Amino acid sequence: MSFVMVAPEVVASAAADVESIGSALSAAHAAAAGPTTAVLAAGADEVSAALASLFSGHARAYQVLSAEAAAFHQQFVQTMSASGAMFAGAEAANVSPLQTLLGGVNGEVQALTGRPLIGNGTNGAVGTGQNGTPGGWLIGNGGAGGSGTTGINGGNGGAGGAAGLIGSGGSGGAGGTATGTNGIGGAGGAGGSAGLFGAGGAGGAGMFFGDGGAGGSGGFGDSGGAGGAGGAGGAGGAGGNAGLLDGSGGAGGTGGAAAGTNPVGGAGGAGGNAGLMGDGGNGGEGGNGDLGGVQGAGGNGGNAVLIGDGGNGGNTGFGAVIRNPGAGGTGGLLLGQNGMNGLP
Repeated sequence: MSFVMVAPEVVASAAADVESIGSALSAAHAAAAGPTTAVLAAGADEVSAALASLFSGHARAYQVLSAEAAAFHQQFVQTMSASGAMFAGAEAANVSPLQTLLGGVNGEVQALTGRPLIGNGTNGAVGTGQNGTPGGWLIGNGGAGGSGTTGINGGNGGAGGAAGLIGSGGSGGAGGTATGTNGIGGAGGAGGSAGLFGAGGAGGAGMFFGDGGAGGSGGFGDSGGAGGAGGAGGAGGAGGNAGLLDGSGGAGGTGGAAAGTNPVGGAGGAGGNAGLMGDGGNGGEGGNGDLGGVQGAGGNGGNAVLIGDGGNGGNTGFGAVIRNPGAGGTGGLLLGQNGMNGLP
């Protein structure tokens, strides 16, 4: 995070660009100096000699001016380079006290509420199913949930942490893998909800037979997170709802295809509902059924509120028995069309 209004790296890069331009101009001037300052007379008469002298004089005057411009150009490059170094020094001098101040404030707030004022949440450790911690109360993204544990039955993924007032929710962790012969994989963790401004976190994917996690809800003017995909035979997670004012609902997760001893495909997740202005999320597609088995139902599309289109319903998966596509969501009350129903 930069604590000054000028990025020193940008200034240094611009100085290098300006210097390369000056080098190209100097090379062009040097190449043109010989032919232009010593123009040969077209003939032996006085008029030709006078014209050649006139053009050569102008060329020599131009070379004098170009030399002065090159000197100014070099001074300008040096000034820009020095300015970048000065900004970098000012930033380095100011970072320490600001970080100290922020650390002190964060420490007090953390001790009182268990959550800092400013800062991102911590991600859950991989393979533990730990939840992501919430972001700072004022500014901060939620931490991502850790993936689930591996075992005879896989553990569930951790939920994503909630965001602060400004920030996006953390994504949910993926479900853990089952190692047992008839073991069931873990469900994906739910995505964290956003603050006033920010997007909801995406739900985690489920593993074998595990359901995908639901997407987190969006902030006041942002979109909800997408639901996680289901594992083999698992249902897809529902998309998160958008914020109150503006934003689209998150898409529902895709249902997992049938596998192993389970002939049934997972259902697609429902699309999230929109805010006052925004489109509903599309429903997730149902998972494919096993040979002769039941396919998963498509998820319903999310609804719009005032202005926006309803989300499309999810298609039914391939199978031999029942076809149950998702219904399209309703369009906005003032403006918008209903979503299309899914294909059977």
